[in-house]
Amino acid sequence: MEAGVALQVKQIKVLTMPSTDPNLDELEKELSNELPQTLPEEGKAPSRWADPKVRGAVGAAGAALAVAVVSLLAYYHNRVSTDDAQVDGHVVPIASKIYGTVADVLIKDNQPVKAGQVLIRIDPRDYQARVDQAKAALALSEAQARAAGVGIPLTQETTDSSTSGADAELASAQANYDKARFTYERDSTADLEYARDNVAALQADDDRAQADLARMKPLVEKGEISQQQYDSYLAAARVADSQLKAANEKLISAQKGADIARQSMLAAKAQVDQARAQVAQAMANHKQVTIHEADQASAEAAVAKARADVEAAELDLSYATIVAPSDGVVTRKSVEVGQIIQPGQGLFTVIPLNDVWVTANFKETQLAKVRPGQKAEIDVDMYGQTVTGYVDSIASATGARLSLLPPENATGNYVKVVQRIPVKILLDPASSNKAILRPGMNVEATIITK
Repeated sequence: MEAGVALQVKQIKVLTMPSTDPNLDELEKELSNELPQTLPEEGKAPSRWADPKVRGAVGAAGAALAVAVVSLLAYYHNRVSTDDAQVDGHVVPIASKIYGTVADVLIKDNQPVKAGQVLIRIDPRDYQARVDQAKAALALSEAQARAAGVGIPLTQETTDSSTSGADAELASAQANYDKARFTYERDSTADLEYARDNVAALQADDDRAQADLARMKPLVEKGEISQQQYDSYLAAARVADSQLKAANEKLISAQKGADIARQSMLAAKAQVDQARAQVAQAMANHKQVTIHEADQASAEAAVAKARADVEAAELDLSYATIVAPSDGVVTRKSVEVGQIIQPGQGLFTVIPLNDVWVTANFKETQLAKVRPGQKAEIDVDMYGQTVTGYVDSIASATGARLSLLPPENATGNYVKVVQRIPVKILLDPASSNKAILRPGMNVEATIITK
């Protein structure tokens, strides 16, 4: 077989060479004569590589392969991909905020709901009674506040009038006291001293008249003076004695007047003290206004507290109706009619499917050219489709560092491992309508860096 191939190659070389040498012409004839005899002995057909069409086809295929390789290299040069990606979203657990018995359950598992839609009703009768009680307490507090407010002007006017009257009485009593004191001082000093001095003077005149009468009496008995002269001395003595008695009476009267003036002064002083006590009482009554104002402030505070109690009771009553916080789909429903639920007890979960994103964990060696705002493609295995989005942000730490048990590299057994960093990818609105992505789905994310 190898001899036949060699012979065929020699024939091809001879046939392709220019025929300028006679020896070559003879050799060509010999080969042409030997060829039919050799080929049938080997039983082989001529090589297909000698066919120009085959060589052209192989060259075209190689060129196409080279173009394809170059195109793929250019296509994937500015693209980074990872299959460590999943769909994330808001998972809203719904729990009861009050204690009660479930009256109505208006949802089923995997049921779409709208924001504000009533989902569960709790028996509201206990909370309605509390609202009524709070409203009654509020009405009572408001009535007490109004009563306290009405009493303030009345007390103010009464105390003002009492204070004015007490001040007037005090001024009058003070004037009377000043007058009585002046009278007492006058009667006890000037008038009494005058009466005493008058008594003393008249006493001296009486003593002199009695002495003259005593001297004249022996003379009249001896006849040395006339009876008329003696009578004049006797009359003078009697006049002096009567004047002395009158002066003594005036002194006694002056002393009594001084005592009366003193008693009047003491009475006037007592009236002054009484008027001052009335003024002090009026001032104390004026403090009742402050007390009533404090009572009004306390009543208003009680009104505010009662109003807050009403609002709290109404808020608890509103919790008896559980509504959807946002659009989404109900899942993990664990509540039934007649069930007694506790505050904080989980009832079901609402997942907003219209607000999901993709968390792609790229190797740190892939993120050199990744920037927020770059386009991204998400391959969804569930639908066999590709949706588009864009890079929202890159996590500030690796997934291992944020795990429950972060690695400890200071143990002496350090092995460098390529870490992965989460990248948040938001979906385009058109892509959200194209395919519904559910949190937890595994997807493949590709970021176009240019």
